[in-house]
Amino acid sequence: MLTSTGGESILGVLVMAHGTPSSPEEIARFYTSIRRGRRPSPELLADLNRRYQAIGGTSPLADITASQVHVLQEALGPEVPVAIGNRFTYPSIEDALGYLRDQGVVRVAGAVLSPQYSSATTERYFERARLACAKSSPPLDLTLVESWHLDSTLIGFLASEVSQCLGVDPEAQVVFTAHSLPISALTNGDPYPSQVDGTARAVAEAAGLSPGRWSQAWQSAGRTAEEWIGPDIADTLRDLAKDGAGSVVVCPVGFSADNLESLYDLDIEAAGVAAELGLAFRRTALPNADPLVMASLAKRLMASHAEP
Repeated sequence: MLTSTGGESILGVLVMAHGTPSSPEEIARFYTSIRRGRRPSPELLADLNRRYQAIGGTSPLADITASQVHVLQEALGPEVPVAIGNRFTYPSIEDALGYLRDQGVVRVAGAVLSPQYSSATTERYFERARLACAKSSPPLDLTLVESWHLDSTLIGFLASEVSQCLGVDPEAQVVFTAHSLPISALTNGDPYPSQVDGTARAVAEAAGLSPGRWSQAWQSAGRTAEEWIGPDIADTLRDLAKDGAGSVVVCPVGFSADNLESLYDLDIEAAGVAAELGLAFRRTALPNADPLVMASLAKRLMASHAEP
């Protein structure tokens, strides 16, 4: 049962996402928020504006996230309210939980739309959700889907995309990517690199790739002096070209939706490097609001906070 005897909903779902500026005018505030209140230099801001302009002025991520939430809502049914909470833009995680509370929710199942868990990123979402639930009156009972990096439906979707690209170009090398993080952030055995590796290996196996047909790389490292996880996708492309590869399929396993990192960092920047090297470049589609992937995530959310 997911409703009380009076018909009032008692279980709700909190979907957490990174967020994206909704207009060019919001980019500076968005970037400042990502930098924890430190305004970016004019050069950094100009570079970010340039990248957004290259993909149309803003990212489609907000619309895609709304579609993901809509499909999740359809999978869960009208008796389970679903709310989106963003880390860096409106509506915030706190806003979303306030909405769920106002709907009569007392139990919340939450998940981040990024498949892999990191204490440096995912945990920041979780901390805010836990704190907001504890401060709610009455407090909300929260459970969390820590990661869904080996979800069989997600793996199947990505493997199918790889296979479709290889159907067009059977000789292509496959490179799996995920968002890089500063090496300093990966302390105390952070599982993020191993979970990215797990996703990549599962997709490679499902797509029938032999060990020599695929590799892993990292992308979208920040513009900082810190050392970030590597190798970077550009370096991997150069290595493949040196080894005689003629084409590459890039599969970004660290994202569930198209964003600046896929549409610019891969489709424009990495593709440009590949073109300079004479490599044919293809990039697999991301799940976005795929009904099967979202339905599988919905099942995980329900299982995480099943009725006692």
